[in-house]
Amino acid sequence: MGRVAILGATGTIGSTLARRLAAKGSELILLGRNAEKLAPLGAELNQPWLVVEAHSAAKLEEGLRPLAESLGGLSALVNCIGSVLLKPAHSTSDDEFFQVVQTNLMTAFATVHVAGKLLRENGGSIVLFASAAAEIGMFNHEAIAAAKGGVISLGRSAAATYANNNIRVNVVSPGLIKTEMTRRLWEIPANAAASTQMHALGRLGEPGQVASLVDWLLQPENDWITGQVIGVDGGLGHVLPRKRA
Repeated sequence: MGRVAILGATGTIGSTLARRLAAKGSELILLGRNAEKLAPLGAELNQPWLVVEAHSAAKLEEGLRPLAESLGGLSALVNCIGSVLLKPAHSTSDDEFFQVVQTNLMTAFATVHVAGKLLRENGGSIVLFASAAAEIGMFNHEAIAAAKGGVISLGRSAAATYANNNIRVNVVSPGLIKTEMTRRLWEIPANAAASTQMHALGRLGEPGQVASLVDWLLQPENDWITGQVIGVDGGLGHVLPRKRA
């Protein structure tokens, strides 16, 4: 499969993916913004790591390119970065909205920008993260839905742009996954019950279920898949749940 760079490698999904790939013998580059979290993960997995500014394409390339080239290049770049802001539009400040866009959409664009350069010669795979909230109207999700909707459109356009370079671009669109970032949405029983009822399968997602899909998308035998938005969401994005007794 070649070497995979993972942005947001110390988050719950990013670290789950890194451990899954490393256990299968994959070579990685672990990317994030916190050296105190990256260093122990890198030591645990015996993989190189790098602190980067992922919202800036120039800064991301400046950091990643020399390391990737010194290690023999990349075959894939995965962006697991995300955030949660649940507010109606009228209560969301300009600064809050900008932070959501910067964290989710600008890092996705930087990922495509850099991968479009580093993967052009030999091809490869780009995986971005959206959200079921970008595919179905959900209350108090205006900022995150707007940013993640942009990620979906970015992924489809980039898939068309880079197909002739044998670069595949796909988007993973989760529902509510039990991560540290979403803890307040599932740790409190009343919140968990309300969230669970929104998913047709009647349960919340696990990080390993998302990591499994990303792993599958990266595998060479699946190299005829591009431009897809694939939900790991218990049906949230497209299936109306039945009322449960």
